[in-house]
Amino acid sequence: MTQALPLALKRSLVFLWLVFLLLLALVLGVALGAVSLPVGEVVSALLGLKENPIVTEMRLPRVLGGMLVGAALGVAGASFQGLFRNPLADPYLMGSAAGAAFAVTLLAAFLGGLSPAFAQHAVFQSLPLSATLFGFFGALLATLVTLVLAGGAARTGELVLAGVVVGSVLTGATTYLMLQDADRVRAVFAYTLGNLAFLGWPGVKALLLFFLVAFPPLLLLGRVLNALQLGEDVAKSLGLPLEGLKLLLLLAASLLVAAAVAQAGIIGFVGLITPHLLRRFLGEDYRLLLPASALGGAALLALADLLARTLTRPAELPVGVVTTLLGGPFFLYLMWRRRGRA
Repeated sequence: MTQALPLALKRSLVFLWLVFLLLLALVLGVALGAVSLPVGEVVSALLGLKENPIVTEMRLPRVLGGMLVGAALGVAGASFQGLFRNPLADPYLMGSAAGAAFAVTLLAAFLGGLSPAFAQHAVFQSLPLSATLFGFFGALLATLVTLVLAGGAARTGELVLAGVVVGSVLTGATTYLMLQDADRVRAVFAYTLGNLAFLGWPGVKALLLFFLVAFPPLLLLGRVLNALQLGEDVAKSLGLPLEGLKLLLLLAASLLVAAAVAQAGIIGFVGLITPHLLRRFLGEDYRLLLPASALGGAALLALADLLARTLTRPAELPVGVVTTLLGGPFFLYLMWRRRGRA
């Protein structure tokens, strides 16, 4: 008991720190922007003590939506890494994010063009359900193709290479759809780079709905993910219907990726960075790692979006550019460390 207490305390402190970061990101994300607002005024508006349309109608849905996107990507990344027993598995590197983006762009093209007004109001706000469902099938198909090309999930180098190839092909196909009409380029280019500017309350509600659908099954399957880390033979010896549960894991994780991509475009490396950092403090127990990845992914993307909006203000960078600049070196570090251990 005395030996378990420090570990339990350490894990509790990690969760408290994540909640603190999340609240800090919420307040700063709403307060800072092209025009900064006093923190006291922001807190009053958030508590409903004072009306401020800039807070409640413009910045708050963007920040909350970004947190839901980050939570979805964090949980999906942790799920992919546990399911495939591969620390480099990530929605961005597996090609699933590119598959979802291609499917959403294809939907918009079928609906009659991608003018800026259409892209912003129809796809991302009026049709969040259809966009997410299209993105779900695109993400699932891209993931399956990546696995087939790699010859299985256990082959790390082949998996990353196959994911890059699948993602590149689908990104090229998305670009082709955009270039069919010059008006489409400006509307979709920022989306494909990863952008939270299109998020409104309809998008937030759609993200919350899909997160509540997909996250509980993944959380309940944390024990299955723990068993998979010991090998499929060990997992089967526990009497688990492994193939069906693995399919459920893949479907739920792909749904989270699709919901995130449908509302915010391709935002890379959140699903890679978050589980890796938290695994150092929480270990390999996915019953803890999944909820922690949700909190950590939400805080990471909210803070990254804050950087995107303030580094070059009054202009802003696509948040996908910021996460790529952060995640690219991190990915190279992981590859170098794995090579050193080989």
